[in-house]
Amino acid sequence: MLDLALIFLGLVVFSLILAALGIGISQVEGEQVAPGIEVVLVLVILLLFLARYGYFLWFEIGPRGATPGKRALGIRVAARGGGRLTAEAVIARNLMRDVEVFVPLVFLLSGGASGVAGIAAGVWLAIFVLFPFFNRDALRAGDLIAGTWVVEAERRKLPQALSLTPRTPGTYRFGEAELSVYGEHELQVLEGVLRHDNAEAQRKVVEAICRKIGWEPGHGDDRQFLEAFYEALRARLESGMRFGKRKKDKFDR
Repeated sequence: MLDLALIFLGLVVFSLILAALGIGISQVEGEQVAPGIEVVLVLVILLLFLARYGYFLWFEIGPRGATPGKRALGIRVAARGGGRLTAEAVIARNLMRDVEVFVPLVFLLSGGASGVAGIAAGVWLAIFVLFPFFNRDALRAGDLIAGTWVVEAERRKLPQALSLTPRTPGTYRFGEAELSVYGEHELQVLEGVLRHDNAEAQRKVVEAICRKIGWEPGHGDDRQFLEAFYEALRARLESGMRFGKRKKDKFDR
């Protein structure tokens, strides 16, 4: 319902834009179409098609596997076999929605609700709407055919940065020249060295960094130096990412 509301809102906004531009149905008289209106009609038909099919396909084929409505409720589409969700599966489950809901519903709402045909359409709709209640995994027919199911999406928080031990402010100061030589890969390597807390490994990394930035390595404060460099490098890289600048590694110019 949330997704349908968003689609409906989008169509309303589009219609209001057309009205504001002075483009309306009144400009189409019989088989004679005003100049330039043909393009608008094509765009309207394309928009209706995209609203019906493209909306669900676009969002579910995406990395999140969920439309805005699904994301709001904390659910997503996933492959039942545990593999990657394929475009073919997403297309199949969404095309089946016509067979399950739209075809019988449109038939009923268009005046075909009387007589035997109306009863048949009602039974057709009821079978597919109630289908999830009669199978173990509560799958709709589209998911059963496509090999997918709708699952709860785990809400993951961003991983916390490495927790550093308190140090004396101002012990080390690194400038742009020193921090610009390394990128995200080296930051991850440095974080791993700090997490493992191996004194010998830390000493080698300190010497490597000092050679690279032109410093003379000290003695007895390897971890303090690495923590300070890690903190400064991380801050610089994150600041650059906010402005769309990324440095993958030391070879990235």
